[in-house]
Amino acid sequence: MRVIIHLECTQCRERNYSSHKNKKNNPERLEMKKYCPRCKGHTLHKETK
Repeated sequence: MRVIIHLECTQCRERNYSSHKNKKNNPERLEMKKYCPRCKGHTLHKETK
């Protein structure tokens, strides 16, 4: 049930990170504050399709 997801910066829309998640335990989209090298700061990153 683990799938690969990509995290996209909400400000510049660049896909910076990839990760794994368990769809059974976390059916909603993942949101994390991560460092964006393009924005040069910590921004909110959301899961993309």
